[in-house]
Amino acid sequence: QVQLVESGGGLVQPGESLRLSCAASGFTLDYYYAIGWFRQAPGKEREGVSCINSRDGSIYYADSVKGRFTISRDNAKNTVYLQMNSLKPEDTAVYYCATESQGRWNDLCAPYEYDYWGQGTQVTVAS
Repeated sequence: QVQLVESGGGLVQPGESLRLSCAASGFTLDYYYAIGWFRQAPGKEREGVSCINSRDGSIYYADSVKGRFTISRDNAKNTVYLQMNSLKPEDTAVYYCATESQGRWNDLCAPYEYDYWGQGTQVTVAS
């Protein structure tokens, strides 16, 4: 059974950092075709933050997080991370990790392409 469990969220001040973790079970990270982080703020649609194409290792970042967030993967631990630096109030959201298991997509980091989701972890950036 595929399961994704996020952790690492919390309340931080602007400019601070957090590292989110997504522990996977029931499958091997390097087998599935894509894995990524998404977020949803109150009243807004879920959006792709950063995603990895497991086939070729290419990575997508949303423009709003480029230069501040870094996605990484530890295959030995079957875990994906999202290092978030220089956090801003507009980064406040519930963050989810997800995998795309069909091996085909039009948009690597579009939420509708992903079929397995974690439960989410809250990130709040406020002074």
